[in-house]
Amino acid sequence: MKKNLLIVGSQGYLGSRLTEYLKSRGYSCSAIDTGFFKEGMLTTPDFVDTVNKDARLLVEDDLEGFDALILLAGISNDPFGNISSEKIYNPTRDYALRIASMCKKLRIQFIYPSSCSVYGAAKDDFLTEESQTNPQTPYSINKLQVEEGLSLMADESFTPIALRFGTVYGISPRIRFDVVINMLCGLALTTKKVTLNSNGKAWRPHLHIDDACQSFRRCLDWNPNLGELVILNVGQNEDNYQVIDIANIIHSNVESSELSYLDGGGEINGNDLVKDRKIQDGVDTRSYKVLFDKITKILPGFECKWTVEKGIKNLLRELSKIGLDTNSFNKREFYRLQQIEFLHNSQQINDDLFWIK
Repeated sequence: MKKNLLIVGSQGYLGSRLTEYLKSRGYSCSAIDTGFFKEGMLTTPDFVDTVNKDARLLVEDDLEGFDALILLAGISNDPFGNISSEKIYNPTRDYALRIASMCKKLRIQFIYPSSCSVYGAAKDDFLTEESQTNPQTPYSINKLQVEEGLSLMADESFTPIALRFGTVYGISPRIRFDVVINMLCGLALTTKKVTLNSNGKAWRPHLHIDDACQSFRRCLDWNPNLGELVILNVGQNEDNYQVIDIANIIHSNVESSELSYLDGGGEINGNDLVKDRKIQDGVDTRSYKVLFDKITKILPGFECKWTVEKGIKNLLRELSKIGLDTNSFNKREFYRLQQIEFLHNSQQINDDLFWIK
């Protein structure tokens, strides 16, 4: 019997694809989302019963009757304006652990999407779940803090799962164009330029969005009683690439495109959407190569279906089919930081990132 599932943070990039993926496989999905990215639609998402509520305000009654909870809600980009990273990320850590605590009390399976970015600035070695972490950004530090809190919470009655995703890419009804493969594919199709915002030497593991969704599904079908936090790198070994290699694959698949680098002003087509504020002087300190042997050994049935080359060709095909143009590619709603900044600057949300009534 399929579990009755609650997805918290369902109206973002991953959540919008995940609900489609799980519903098509017979899972009963309910959702909660505060609505920051609700309007950012590339295509029409599948309907899912959604409660409009901030994750920070959830109480036990919101979780009653569910067998499993996937917590996608969170801030996943730079702090902005005069708001400190602590003000942005500390509440994210606190509500993640509070929701996990409620799940423990109610005996609800808890699955948390962490990130391979916790490895941060690494040497040339391939990293495993046991390797030392070295997060470089407030986002990555936050992910690690949540993992540490879950580890302390785990016992014989509660086995939370933290999935350390590679850099996710691929088509979704609410796409993000501020992740490397999606951005470079969008640029190639709309400008005929594959434009890098760094020197391209940083290493990253990449993960197709459907393989990320598959990892959630396999966890839902798995009932480990290990008495400790389960940490799994999610991806496959052959999909570790330098950014320049990703750019070359996309360049070779888009006719008449050219490879270029972001100019000193950091602008393309009159906007700064593709500029990553965490990259200074063309160097990205976040560089890491990751091993994924553990997940294929211990998570029953999991095996990536997509390679980077196959996934890039599929994404280019899907974006072309939709008719992606410059206006669509440059929509603010497809860039998380810019959308949050807009809501804040237009006084729709306050300094605590709550909606202003």
